[in-house]
Amino acid sequence: MDIKLIHTDTDYQTALQRIRALWEAEPSTPEADEAEILDLLVNKFEEENYPIEEPDPIEYIKIRMEELGLKQEDMVPYMGNKGNVSKVLNRQRSLSLVMIRNLHRGLRFPLEVLIAEPNRNML
Repeated sequence: MDIKLIHTDTDYQTALQRIRALWEAEPSTPEADEAEILDLLVNKFEEENYPIEEPDPIEYIKIRMEELGLKQEDMVPYMGNKGNVSKVLNRQRSLSLVMIRNLHRGLRFPLEVLIAEPNRNML
């Protein structure tokens, strides 16, 4: 087991290849331990070099509506009225604190997503 920190994309690719080779390792073996350590190192490298952007709250709402089979009229209890729903989804109005609370409590949408700054480039 020759494990080292991942500093470059080449190191990263090598670690991924090794993880794939160890994929079927039996639990509680040196190979399984090596795969787990490499996985931790790969995750650290990815977090530092390929950060995931915070999701846009409006896109999140639209995606979750689709996943849950909800229509705009289904959002009225959480956003107040049809006009508010339409304006929010078309980025003509921001989510209010009451809307954020309602979406969180009623549909279990994560607060950290709902309070994020909307992506203005998506207009």
